[in-house]
Amino acid sequence: MPYMRLPACLIACLLLLTACQGQSTSPADLTATALSDALAQAVATADSLAATATAIMKATESVPTPTPDPFPETIVGSIYVAEQRFEGGWMFWLQPNAQIWVLTEDNEGRNVWSVYDDTFVEGEAETDPQIVPPEGRLQPVRGFGKLWRENPEVRMAIGWALDAELGHTTRYEYHHGGYVNDDNEYVPEPGYHQVVSLGGDTVQFIEDSRSWRIDS
Repeated sequence: MPYMRLPACLIACLLLLTACQGQSTSPADLTATALSDALAQAVATADSLAATATAIMKATESVPTPTPDPFPETIVGSIYVAEQRFEGGWMFWLQPNAQIWVLTEDNEGRNVWSVYDDTFVEGEAETDPQIVPPEGRLQPVRGFGKLWRENPEVRMAIGWALDAELGHTTRYEYHHGGYVNDDNEYVPEPGYHQVVSLGGDTVQFIEDSRSWRIDS
């Protein structure tokens, strides 16, 4: 996937942080309900890589606490996700912003993180009975399945599902990028999201490169 300009949502996020420099959130931990309510207000689009963190920061703005350090605290909360392993990658569905985060590799072996809206609507066909997977493989269902069937690029890159889709509540973190300059002002830059998988892997989603990594 070629490098792309930062999405408008991320720019808005950075402007928000600039306006709040010198403040951090206390406490940084949010309840699952508060986090979900905040994320539900975010406009989820295929290019809104920072929608999750932006919505959380809007929620935490209501309880700012001045600190000597202008660098923002890591934002931590609990969210409900679904995940599924594939031959060539991984899919995560984030309930609060109804996005599907797809993890694959490009032709040069570089990790690629792609973001899509979950467009599945209750009542739609959950699978295509005409698509028959090989033995030991599965056709994904519902939102994962719709994206997989309707997007040939995703389908080719990620292959067949290896296991059934599973949902769980997990720890979510947003780590701010940027630095504090000589005037003790926070200068925002892209950061990264972090989610713990059902198997205990810590998966990082890196904004500036639209890539991912497993943090061991």
